[in-house]
Amino acid sequence: MSAETDLIKLYSGRILALAAEIPHTARLGAPDASVRKRSPLCGSTVTVDVILRDGRIAEFGQDVKACALGQAAAAVVGANAIGRSRAEIEAARDALKAMLKSDGPAPAPPFDGLEVLRPARDYKNRHASIMLALDATAEAVAEAEKARCA
Repeated sequence: MSAETDLIKLYSGRILALAAEIPHTARLGAPDASVRKRSPLCGSTVTVDVILRDGRIAEFGQDVKACALGQAAAAVVGANAIGRSRAEIEAARDALKAMLKSDGPAPAPPFDGLEVLRPARDYKNRHASIMLALDATAEAVAEAEKARCA
């Protein structure tokens, strides 16, 4: 199978459908924290805004300028971020990284939809873009927690 055919398969219908339906794309007016992450390899960026209540994400906004893989990841994250704690976001981030780097299991529910990105494990140059949404969300939650304690 050629590399071009493999790349076409990577951009499956499910990934493209997710990329077309990213939720929570409006930035928040007064977030507790905002974090922008950029993939130096491809230039993809994701900016995440969060508002926390009782240690959980109560409001979530994101601005996604990424390839279809990064957009698909942002769609799954956006659909499931509200109501999650920092520990849940970090666990999903760590599981996604392990899934891509060492063929580990998909993240646990509700982030199990990230399984659709498993074929990208063979494309290391795409990993950073896929990780942006969870990296930015985890950092935003950590910053919001720190700000509340200050």
